[in-house]
Amino acid sequence: MNERLTSGVAIFCLVALYFWGNGALAVTAPVEVNYAQTAKEMLAAGDYLSPQIYGNYWYDKPIFFYWELIAAFSVFGVTDFAARFFPALFAAVGLVMTYAFARRLYDERTAFWAAIILGTGVLYSFLAKLILTDMSLFVFFSGTLAAFFIGYYEREQKYFYIAYACAGLAVLTKGPIGLLLPGLVILVFLALARDLSALRRMCIPTGLLVFAAVCAPWYIYMYFAHGADFVNTFLGIHNVLRATVSEHAQWDVWYFYLGVYFIGMFPWSFALPLALYRAWRIRPDIDVRTLFLLVWAIVVPVFFQFMATKYPTYSFPAFLPTAILTARLLAKNPRVLKVGAILGMGLYLAVVFVVTNYSERDGHFSGKSAAAILSQTMKQDDLLVCYGDYTATVPYYTGHTMYALASREEIAARAPKEMSWNSKNVMPFLPIDELPRDRTVYLVVERHAFDAFEQNLAAQGWEELGALPHEGRTKLRLYRRAVQP
Repeated sequence: MNERLTSGVAIFCLVALYFWGNGALAVTAPVEVNYAQTAKEMLAAGDYLSPQIYGNYWYDKPIFFYWELIAAFSVFGVTDFAARFFPALFAAVGLVMTYAFARRLYDERTAFWAAIILGTGVLYSFLAKLILTDMSLFVFFSGTLAAFFIGYYEREQKYFYIAYACAGLAVLTKGPIGLLLPGLVILVFLALARDLSALRRMCIPTGLLVFAAVCAPWYIYMYFAHGADFVNTFLGIHNVLRATVSEHAQWDVWYFYLGVYFIGMFPWSFALPLALYRAWRIRPDIDVRTLFLLVWAIVVPVFFQFMATKYPTYSFPAFLPTAILTARLLAKNPRVLKVGAILGMGLYLAVVFVVTNYSERDGHFSGKSAAAILSQTMKQDDLLVCYGDYTATVPYYTGHTMYALASREEIAARAPKEMSWNSKNVMPFLPIDELPRDRTVYLVVERHAFDAFEQNLAAQGWEELGALPHEGRTKLRLYRRAVQP
C-alpha cells in the first residue's frame, strides 16, 4: 500500500509539471500553430469533420488531434493553456498506462521506476507541453501493443478487442501507421517467439470490425466529401511521399534515431545498450515478456530508419518499452535510479522555469508580441501582409488573415504541386504588384527579408510601428501604410 501511494504521489508530481506554466507558453511556428490555427478555424466555422486552415481545406493529419484542440478551446477559450491542455493530459495518461502495464507484467517497484524513467526523460517531458500529435499517438500506439500482449500472455480475448480499438484511435490520430507498425511489431514478436499460431487467437475478423467502427466513418466521410483531393494529398503526399522522399535530407543518416534515443532518453540513455547486451548474453533463456519489450523497442526505430523522411518524434512510441526495460535492468541499483530521477526532475524543473519566463519576455515567441502591437490599431477591414518567412503566429493571435508577399514568379514556383512538398505551402499569397493603396496595410517583415525590404518596398511610405528582438538582434519589424490618395 505504501509503495502504491508513493507511485501515485510521484506520478502526480510529474503530471503537475506537465501542466505548470502552460498558460505562459505562446504557440510557436511553424508546426504548433498549424494545429492550433486549424482547430480555431474549424471551431469558428462549426465544421468539426473537415480540417481547414486559412479558409482552405487541408489534409495534413487525421481528425482526432483537432478534436482535442476544439474541445479544449470550447471549454477554456482559445488560449495558450487550452492549446497545451490535451498534450499534458495525454502525457499523464501515458504515465499511468506505463505504470499499469509494467505492474501487470512484473511488480510494483518496476512499475514505479518505469513511470519515473519515462516521465523524466527529455523527449517525453518536452512532448508533454508541445502542441503536436505525438503524445496522443504514443498513448494509442502503446495501448494497442500493451492490450495485445496482455491478451496474448494471459489468454484473455477481450484485451485483443481493446487493442483493435486503440489501433483505430491511432489511425484517427496519425494515419495508417497506427495499424501497420503495431501489426509489424506483433508479427516480428510472434515469429521470434515461434508462436505464429497465436494469430488464430487474435480474433482478427471481428477485431478488424471493431477497428473499422472506430476509424472508418471519418475516412469514408472525407472521401465522399472531398474525393480525390483528400486521397491524393493525405495518402499520397503525407504518407507515401514521406516514406519515399526525404523532407529534410540532412537528417537522412543511419544514426539519426540512435541520436534521438540518446538525447530523448537522457538521463537514462546509458541503460538500453546494457539491456541489449544482457539480453544477447542470455538469449536462449530470454523471458517472453522481455522479448516482447525488446522487439517493440527495436522494431519501431528500425522501421522509421528505412523511411526517407525522418523526424525526432517518429521513434517516440519505442520509449515506453525502453523505460520498462531500464527499470528492470536497474532494479538492483536503487542509488543509480534515485540519482537519475533527481537529475531528470531537476533538469525538467529548470527548463520549464527558464522557458516560461523567457517566453514572457517573448524572444523566439515574437509572433504573439507582434500581434499585440498590431491589434492596438488594426481594424477589421485592414489588410495584413508579411515579407520573408511566414510567421504564422501573427495571424493566429490577431485573428486576421495574413498574406505572404512575393513576386508572381515566386508564387508560381511555390504553388502546391502533385506529390510535392510544395503542398505544405498552405499560406495565402499576394503578388507584390497587387498590394492595394486604397486600404490601410500592416506589414510584418521577417529578419531574413530586411535587406530585400529596403531594396523593394521601403520607399512606398511605410511607418515603422516597432521592432521585436530575439537573442540580441531584431527578429521582426512591423510597419503600417495608411490609405494613399
